[in-house]
Amino acid sequence: QVQLVESGGGLVQPGGSLRLSCAPSVSAFTIYAMGWYRQTPGKARELAATFTSGGTTNYADSVKGRFTISRDSAKNTVYLQMSSLKPEDTAVYYCYADLGRSGFARRNYWGQGTQVTVSS
Repeated sequence: QVQLVESGGGLVQPGGSLRLSCAPSVSAFTIYAMGWYRQTPGKARELAATFTSGGTTNYADSVKGRFTISRDSAKNTVYLQMSSLKPEDTAVYYCYADLGRSGFARRNYWGQGTQVTVSS
């Protein structure tokens, strides 16, 4: 069973920065897409930032220019650099991956979520 190991959340002041990290628990896989979704109480989970294996990235309009998704292929780790954070960025951020593994069907995986709180 593949697990997405997610870290980097925390409490920051408005205008501050955080970097989230996510890595699958196994190294032998094909990545079709990875990224982050976020969710606040009472709201549906929404896309924050993703990339596809072809290199296409997409961001929520609310985070464009402030968030950057990147990948370290050598470490099999995906990062979400969040800058100029706003209180409305407060949410649980869930790592997402569309992965294929030898002997397993392609499927979506979700991390456990990491809390990001932006507050004074």
